[in-house]
Amino acid sequence: MKRIYNFNSGPAVLPVEVLEEASRGVLELGRSGVSILEIGHRGKDYEAIHQDARDRLLRLMNLSELDYEVLFLGGGASMQFAMVPLNFLSSDRTAEYLHTGEWSGKAMAEARKFGGVRVAGSSEADRFDRLPMEWKFSPDAAYVHITTNNTIEGTQWKDTPEVPAGVAYFADASSDILGVERDYSRFDLIYAGAQKNLGPAGVTVVVLKKSLLPKIPSTIPSIWSYAVHSKAGALYNTPPVFAVYVMGLNLKWLESQGGVSEVVQRNSRKAALVYEALDAFPGVYEPTVKVKEHRSAMNITFRLLDTNREADFLSGAQALGMDGLKGHRSVGGFRASLYNAFPEEGAQVLADYLRRFAGR
Repeated sequence: MKRIYNFNSGPAVLPVEVLEEASRGVLELGRSGVSILEIGHRGKDYEAIHQDARDRLLRLMNLSELDYEVLFLGGGASMQFAMVPLNFLSSDRTAEYLHTGEWSGKAMAEARKFGGVRVAGSSEADRFDRLPMEWKFSPDAAYVHITTNNTIEGTQWKDTPEVPAGVAYFADASSDILGVERDYSRFDLIYAGAQKNLGPAGVTVVVLKKSLLPKIPSTIPSIWSYAVHSKAGALYNTPPVFAVYVMGLNLKWLESQGGVSEVVQRNSRKAALVYEALDAFPGVYEPTVKVKEHRSAMNITFRLLDTNREADFLSGAQALGMDGLKGHRSVGGFRASLYNAFPEEGAQVLADYLRRFAGR
């Protein structure tokens, strides 16, 4: 099989070593006599997989199991848009959101169904071509919510804002978790769909402080209560077994590469290659993020000034084995997603192509 350069934003590229091991597990998990697709989630084989993935994730996030709980849930990050306020917002409280793009907008829309929502900072007036330049949080907010990386708009928080002491701090880290250096201990709850840096589609990770659990109302339907899932050892209902298995393999691969600090250096080099090529031809390309310090290392978004050449650009890229460069349908243009498993060679191929195409 000849691998293409997969620039898709998610589900995204996975390491070949992980795919190979997962394919063996589909036939037989170890010497169990059954496929990973067939094992019971209450058995010792899955219990070991579940615990290993949990332990590796906390280790890579530099968090203690004494302080943080890990849940493997379904429904994607979109379900967390509703599950977070369902657990931590009420009609007499107000949560504060930093509005940085489409996904933060959807998160706010869900939260408004449960309580008050205040926009503490926004870049909507600038069409999200940068992060908010100013913000203000209230000391009595139910919680503050931030989207650490904006997959569609191509912006990323390198240094996340400080929140008032005592205010819970929540983060949707779906598209840059473990892909940048970040102090996760600053957050009380982090959630992320796995299909970008963590693993395949089908599992959503929720990492939250155990001190939050007693604050969750008992009136919430059990399936949507973090407290219920925690009490059941994150096995309240059948987990997404295969997705957790592959995620565990991917986390093992990440550790074998030298951990987060090593892949962050690679990610920085990959992003620099592409951004330098785009910036070298301002008469051809327009990076959509106007403040360079706000540019994402995970999702590079840009346009052609001559939109009539877009089809030509994509066909030329596909001829060189590059796929997934078309921008999100809501904004158009192009997007190159350079997650942890994306090879540096692919970033160089794209950079070279950008220069050749501009030269034409």
